[in-house]
Amino acid sequence: MMAVATALALVLAVIAGLHVYWGLGGLWPASTEQGLVSTVVGHARLKRMPSPLLSIVVAAAIAGTALWPLLLAGAFAGAAPRLLIMGAGVAIMAVFLLRGVAGYVPAWRRKHALEPFATLDRRCYAPLCLVIAAGYAALLFEGL
Repeated sequence: MMAVATALALVLAVIAGLHVYWGLGGLWPASTEQGLVSTVVGHARLKRMPSPLLSIVVAAAIAGTALWPLLLAGAFAGAAPRLLIMGAGVAIMAVFLLRGVAGYVPAWRRKHALEPFATLDRRCYAPLCLVIAAGYAALLFEGL
């Protein structure tokens, strides 16, 4: 299970890094701010990216979720009470599961209908969240 934990940690660390990059003004994978909004947010009423502070806060939260699979796999034995590690793991799994499912819910799709986000969400972002949730589920079941 350490391989699953490491893979999750790496994927989530990259995602956290992207949020830091965006918080610092980076535009990839777009070339303009509006293009970035259309690619990674997809909300028609949003004309600008979220504030740098919010991007950094989100990056920090995602970085925390990147550490958690390693805690679940026992990489840092005794770092925190097992009940806390498992409980937070369930909460993190639930967030990724809900976000993954949301990508296919009509109300979400109407709210985040800008292209290319809508297509990327259906093909990449939502499935990635479901895979992350499944990885967390595997680690949680292994830890029972």
